[in-house]
Amino acid sequence: MSQALSQNENNVPIDWRRANAAQIAIGLQCVRSRLLHVFDAYVACGRMDVPEVDELNPPLWELGHIAWFQEYWIGRNQQRDLGTCCDAIHDRLPSVLLQADRWYNSSLVPHAARWHLPLPNLQATKDYLDQTLHQTLSLLAQADENDRALYFYRLVLFHEAMHVEAAIYMAQALDVNIASNFIAPQEINTPHTGQIYHENQSFDLGYRNANTDQGTESGFAFDNELQAYTVEVMAFEIDSRCVNWGEYLNFVEATARSLPRYVRRSLQSNGRGYEGQHFGVWQALNLQAPTVHVNLADAQAYCDWVGRRLPTEVEWELAASKSGDFVWGDVWEWTNSPFVPYPGFVAHPYVDYSAPWFGSRQVLRGASVATPPMMKHVKYRNFFTPERSDIYAGFRTGAR
Repeated sequence: MSQALSQNENNVPIDWRRANAAQIAIGLQCVRSRLLHVFDAYVACGRMDVPEVDELNPPLWELGHIAWFQEYWIGRNQQRDLGTCCDAIHDRLPSVLLQADRWYNSSLVPHAARWHLPLPNLQATKDYLDQTLHQTLSLLAQADENDRALYFYRLVLFHEAMHVEAAIYMAQALDVNIASNFIAPQEINTPHTGQIYHENQSFDLGYRNANTDQGTESGFAFDNELQAYTVEVMAFEIDSRCVNWGEYLNFVEATARSLPRYVRRSLQSNGRGYEGQHFGVWQALNLQAPTVHVNLADAQAYCDWVGRRLPTEVEWELAASKSGDFVWGDVWEWTNSPFVPYPGFVAHPYVDYSAPWFGSRQVLRGASVATPPMMKHVKYRNFFTPERSDIYAGFRTGAR
């Protein structure tokens, strides 16, 4: 992605949780360019019609939903300047697309129904994306420079970034040929291994400084990151990096566990090596790269085999926050923590972001090579059902 998405004009990294209006405008346009790049690959590969399975969404629906979400929370939102104090169910202004709510409101349209809607064609959907982005940028140019007024602009930026990543792992699942310089997970090399030890200590888990409902200048936080609270953490030891392919495949060979998704024994060299599938192309597996596309059970089984365990999310966040040699960001990392609210949780206006999923998902921390830069944050809590292996997920271990 362009340098504009990671640094400002003075080559200083952008803090996207505190991005100003001009930075948000750049981010929205860069992420939109990346989104369209991915879906142009879907068109080129003839994969706009996808199987009706839980892990996927129809590409036309995905594109329309992104435009709808932006319009719903910005252009149609008469209380957008109130931030988290916005009444989520107030009367919205009309959409530029008459049936938008009936087609794209993910809270009301069941997943299975998305394959059977009379959606606009690709060009009309792109027109809807263009209209709503233009509307957003026009309103953003007039917005006040404070956290409350910018809350929804940051939210729609992060929302689209999440859908870009979802489109990438859907492309991997469908063998959609994305340009090799777009994402190249097999080129990652993990640094030397080591253990990091932390003494007993108190640690603030979550995003303590965000207080957007009162308009303070403290930045954006997702509702499930709030309210931060102090945790007494027992001494622990944690890997400095994620488990790599060489280590994980030793476990597979020793236990006869099934190979992970997108991995096979090499068809060359009498099957002595391994290959990984990268957007439909098989290539030699880099054994120093982090293990990826494993589910929670795979990660836990490996930990049992080596006599270790998955870290909790508080251990992960503490180590990532306080250890300079803690390497993260190449793969999402399964933790041993279920996705539950922090004490004092209050849902933000987009009430379906977190609350419906508490207790049914597992927390993953970090980021992956498919994650747009503005989503990478040490406090961010990702969450998926434990069986998912299509996402760019790996893991590290901790001492028992």
